Amino acid sequence: MAGLLALSLLLVVPPLVLLKTTRWPIEGMPTAEQVQDWVAQPLTQRTLTAGLTLLAWLIWLFVAYTAIVAAARRVRSGARWLRRLPLPTPLQATATSVAGAAALGVGHAAVAELAEPVAPVTASTVDGSPISPDTADRVGVGEGVTIAGGWLPRETAEQVAAASMLVWLRRRRDYQPLTGSGPPHHDLAPLSTTVAAVRAALDATTHADDPAGHSSAGEAGAAGPLTVLPTAVALTGPGALHAGRGVLVTTLLAALRQPADETPTVITRRAWAMLLGPAAAALNQGLPGLQVTATLDEALTLAHGTARKMLLISETVPAPAGIRLAAALDTATVTAVVLGTAPVGAAWHVDVHGHTSEVGRSQEGAARLCILDQVAATDLLAVLTLTQPSPRRQPADGTAVPRPRPPAETVTAHPAIARPAPPPMQLRVLGKPALIVGGQPVAIRRSAAWQALILLSVHPDGLRTRQLTDAIWPGVPAHTVTGRLYTTLSDLRRSISAVIDHAEDRYRLDPEQVDVDLWHLRAAARRAGTALTDHPGAWQKVIDAYTGDLAAGHTWAWLDPPREATRRLVIDAYAAAAAAQPDPHHALQFLQAALRVDPYNAHLHHRAADALTALGDHTGAAELLHAYHRLLADAGLSPRSVHQGAPFTR
Repeated sequence: MAGLLALSLLLVVPPLVLLKTTRWPIEGMPTAEQVQDWVAQPLTQRTLTAGLTLLAWLIWLFVAYTAIVAAARRVRSGARWLRRLPLPTPLQATATSVAGAAALGVGHAAVAELAEPVAPVTASTVDGSPISPDTADRVGVGEGVTIAGGWLPRETAEQVAAASMLVWLRRRRDYQPLTGSGPPHHDLAPLSTTVAAVRAALDATTHADDPAGHSSAGEAGAAGPLTVLPTAVALTGPGALHAGRGVLVTTLLAALRQPADETPTVITRRAWAMLLGPAAAALNQGLPGLQVTATLDEALTLAHGTARKMLLISETVPAPAGIRLAAALDTATVTAVVLGTAPVGAAWHVDVHGHTSEVGRSQEGAARLCILDQVAATDLLAVLTLTQPSPRRQPADGTAVPRPRPPAETVTAHPAIARPAPPPMQLRVLGKPALIVGGQPVAIRRSAAWQALILLSVHPDGLRTRQLTDAIWPGVPAHTVTGRLYTTLSDLRRSISAVIDHAEDRYRLDPEQVDVDLWHLRAAARRAGTALTDHPGAWQKVIDAYTGDLAAGHTWAWLDPPREATRRLVIDAYAAAAAAQPDPHHALQFLQAALRVDPYNAHLHHRAADALTALGDHTGAAELLHAYHRLLADAGLSPRSVHQGAPFTR
């Protein structure tokens, strides 16, 4: 308001003062006689007065123009911000409402109405620096997702999420249920922070664009690389290498849907090093659908000999090699992307946000490419290696949240397991999450609040502030969300009494105040693993304690490792109970129940098929394995034999 008043005064007051104290310096067009007099004697009192008056008017015009332009920019920036501001979802509509009980106690009818919008990933440039208001509108919300390492079209982000799901399905397929020996958590390392950030950003934009969760159509030009690239294109400009990484990653993600013998992407060793830097050597092997050639000539030889569609990525193409490249392009199966200049094809200038332009063409509708820095591209390519056969490969532990301990190593004693009187609250995290007080559910609508409660139930020894923020808001600088975490947990502590302890920057659930079903499951598994007698009864208690997947219905990126660890507790129990059953019919029932918990596990399917065969039901065994192979194929996985140490397949 003050700025508007100052602008009005600047535009009105100086002209009024000038008009009141002076007259307009020019009264019509000068006559020939006046011009001659001015040439003969230019510095008269009249001409000096007119000159100074005219100069004052010009200064006012310049200042007024500058002020108007600055104001217009601020108005446009505000309008763009309003266009990017999503409408609240039903879960966001009560973002400031908090209803709870007294600070030292909770009544039976206590209800915590907590609401919070899904945490957006902070808009940033590809090098992680904040985006100015004038450029933030080009980053996009509805048509893609922005992370600290770049920008991805929605389709590419969905492919990243699908690849991460494929990794976890492969781990579920390959896990061999234990019967009480060995740690079951050797392959539960979380995926990288970049993957978690993409999944969180995709979820945030999905909810912002459409509360029902349906994908929205993106802006014109935001699409997969091969659908927008010409047959040959040379990428130049500040975003050329970022776009080259985006094209590479997006194409390899799409290659996961291709047959295993396809090689859709060929890249020269020099271009590979240009894109990935020091990480190039480590990622040179194990990427599906990629072949790195020593030279451009070798890559062109492969291009000439292929009848399949293929992407060729190269450094600058010299003129002699341009003839061979043009011949390869004539096959109409090769798309060439050159990181530099080339004698054939189009030349695109790429800015740091992935927007492209071609000299002599209109900017309207120009393609926007996926852009990634070296760290983000390396993280996403590492996920692709995890979809391939390698039983020993471990992903980089990109999150700060510690992995769940195996039940046999859990040292925390939880009074929730055995106490004279039950605690006043029950937290149910197996199946659909629920917080029960006095037999009545407490409404917790804030997503971060639910995540904090479930994280602390997974880690009963507690988590530090940085661990919580890194898990709930992956890829977002901790200092930008620490205040939000404090607000979330403070609201929870006020609304549901002292259920959360906070000491020395560590938060933990108070076992005297809250009873957690996950703790009962872990305790039962720990006792079953060390029981000396009544093994069937001990394993049955584990089975009875499992009421569903951890936080069923939620897809938070940090949830995969503890969810899988929890699932393995119960399929271990089923497998052990089946092995201890003298009656083959009862053993088969345990195995079939285990398959309902994890329908992707190969070991359980083969044990169940063996049990059916032993009972004489050869048709049932064949049908079981046929249906299982069909399920794997639908998920993008191949069958794996568990007999005689057969090697892993994708």
